[in-house]
Amino acid sequence: MSGKGEQRRAQLLDAAEELLVTVGGAELSMRSVAAAAGVRLGHLQYYFPTHADLVGAVLERVLSRSAERMEPLLARSADDGELVGALLAEQQDARLVRLFTELWALAARDEAMAAAVRGFYATYRDHVADFLACRRPLLSEEVRRARAQVFVMLVEGAALFRSGVAGEREPAVDEELVRTARALLAP
Repeated sequence: MSGKGEQRRAQLLDAAEELLVTVGGAELSMRSVAAAAGVRLGHLQYYFPTHADLVGAVLERVLSRSAERMEPLLARSADDGELVGALLAEQQDARLVRLFTELWALAARDEAMAAAVRGFYATYRDHVADFLACRRPLLSEEVRRARAQVFVMLVEGAALFRSGVAGEREPAVDEELVRTARALLAP
């Protein structure tokens, strides 16, 4: 695809992402994205023939950006406190939490979306397991993967509570969250 085509594709994805955040996945339609992007429906369909193609591309881009942010944090030399702090700091971005919440909701209704989300979290878990392998080389692979999975579940689930979606953020709870997350990664 040409540079102009990539730019147009990115603009269309920006419009779809904005709608996901502002009106939610239930209201995301090809027509609403085309209108938000200021293009004809046929133009949008040239880049994304179906709704599933469009949402899949949004999901892929969002998950790719998230993976790019995580990779340096999961570098072999990172400190566990720095890692936990940085991951939890991302949860301060209400827009990002809303976007992930909408993507999770779409994944609950669409197997293709669910497969992409599962793939993302499997990669995330594997990065955390690699981080653990460097810090705790004597742990079995099975235990490292289990701890990594619990870590991912803890941090990702915390987003719903810390953002106000499922509860209110409390300093004492945050302290316990950090302590528990760090304990899962402790050398």
